[in-house]
Amino acid sequence: MKIIIPMAGRGSRLRPHTLTTPKPLFPIVGKPIVQRIVEDFNAAFPNQIKEVAFIIGDFGPQAEAQLNSIAAQIGAKASIYYQESPEGPAHAIYCAKQSLSGPCIVAFSDTLFKAEFIIDNSSDGMIWVQKIADPSAFGVVKTDENNIITEFVEKSPVFVSDKAIVGIYYFKDGSSLRNEIEYLIHNNIREKGEFQITSVLENMKNKGVTFYAGAIDEWLDCGNKDNVLDTTKRMLDIKQDSEQLIADDIMQENAIIIPPCYIGSGVTLRNAVVGPYVTIGSNSTIENSVIRESVIQSDTRINDLVLERTMIGQTAQVSGTPESWSIGDYTQIGT
Repeated sequence: MKIIIPMAGRGSRLRPHTLTTPKPLFPIVGKPIVQRIVEDFNAAFPNQIKEVAFIIGDFGPQAEAQLNSIAAQIGAKASIYYQESPEGPAHAIYCAKQSLSGPCIVAFSDTLFKAEFIIDNSSDGMIWVQKIADPSAFGVVKTDENNIITEFVEKSPVFVSDKAIVGIYYFKDGSSLRNEIEYLIHNNIREKGEFQITSVLENMKNKGVTFYAGAIDEWLDCGNKDNVLDTTKRMLDIKQDSEQLIADDIMQENAIIIPPCYIGSGVTLRNAVVGPYVTIGSNSTIENSVIRESVIQSDTRINDLVLERTMIGQTAQVSGTPESWSIGDYTQIGT
């Protein structure tokens, strides 16, 4: 089985934090978003993932090395493809056309999930969905009494269904997906100016491909600051019993950690109260501060602050008395 991960987007809604770190490599509880996606599928399908295809933009050699390492950690081959222009989700998938064969999972890297991924190998494909109150911003599906998808609709302003497509798909034969996207692109068939995956799926369905709807327990968005903070909070709850969240080599001096928290390697906490729901990247220092429900990245120094629902990037130096900020990498305030 292969995993195809389109991840070339710029992550504009999460700026300034994505100016130096591609959004799929932004850490959530100590691991990049895309690594958590790969690990979740590897846990669901142990020893079955043979290749992970990453579709990226101009991320640079360091990011590409990190992606190679993520695939290697589950014993899979990494393939890296490039999307040079944003022409829609179907176009992004097609950039990995050389890897689109055999059983494939396509997973967009915008969100994290809590789900039991079970695939009926006799089915042609599965599309995972979740019921939401306002589906107007999402592609949706209609299903029959057997949970077979009867219609795909792309972002309709008129209510069609509350079953939103979450961005995870299974195809028994990736080549059929490739051929259908190729037909759209070669004939310039666009919807809302882009090559849409819902158009591809609808065409495949009309040719006799049967898709079942799979259920997602939780859909955890990482699109902007508030979403990242909420997702981090939930992931800390989920992972506190299964992952080591506090590094063995942290230094505490007159400091209190209120769990759940993630504290990376080499962190120093001095005269501080940290938590609950705080993540701190490696080699950061927190002094004379109280921090709650916040994300602090690596190599950052914080002094004399009371912070709540704040994000601070890498290699920042911040002191003062604000209560809620979103601060990018390499920032210096009050120092």
